[in-house]
Amino acid sequence: MFLENTVNHKEQFGWIEVICGSMFSGKTEELIRRLKRAQFARQKVEIFKPAVDIRYDDEMVVSHDANEIRSTPVPAAANIRILADTCDVVGIDEAQFFDDEIVAVCNDLANQGIRVIVAGLDMDFKGNPFGPMPALMATAEYVTKVHAVCTRTGNLAQFSYRKSTKDDLVLLGETDEYEPLSRAAYYKAMLKERVKNIEVKDQKEVSKKSKETDE
Repeated sequence: MFLENTVNHKEQFGWIEVICGSMFSGKTEELIRRLKRAQFARQKVEIFKPAVDIRYDDEMVVSHDANEIRSTPVPAAANIRILADTCDVVGIDEAQFFDDEIVAVCNDLANQGIRVIVAGLDMDFKGNPFGPMPALMATAEYVTKVHAVCTRTGNLAQFSYRKSTKDDLVLLGETDEYEPLSRAAYYKAMLKERVKNIEVKDQKEVSKKSKETDE
């Protein structure tokens, strides 16, 4: 359970919170919850998301449960530094899609006394650390890892398995493209893919090529 920091006005420094996990784990839902609490407290809040993310809406940050909050789409992390200068709280969704400068931007804002809340995928569909997320998690004061429920085992899921054959690292999608899987289910699914892609050659063709090589 996350506990907000007690604000010490003498310190004059903010902090970074990272909410991470797989797809369908509730990252954006938790981000919106924290930001709305800050708005209710009459703090000046700004929310940003990468301009590439237009799945639900061009401007709104929307969770899978249709909870939403107005945001500003930006093409690069540097834009956030300029637009968030006078804020009390800054929220950033889908941080994995930003360039590496997002790490410096978040730290600069926190050093200016701003509370920075970041949400994003910690792993890509291949199970590798995703973009700037590892560096953000390393420099953050608070890291909350949330989990989905595995669609095949019912256990906690931390992997985002891509059901399509597209190999692009950035592929926006929902349940038709992805499903959350546990470690065991993800391992089995990836193993089946590798076996399916193994090229099985005809024995006659192999013998023919071997004979041509010998000659």
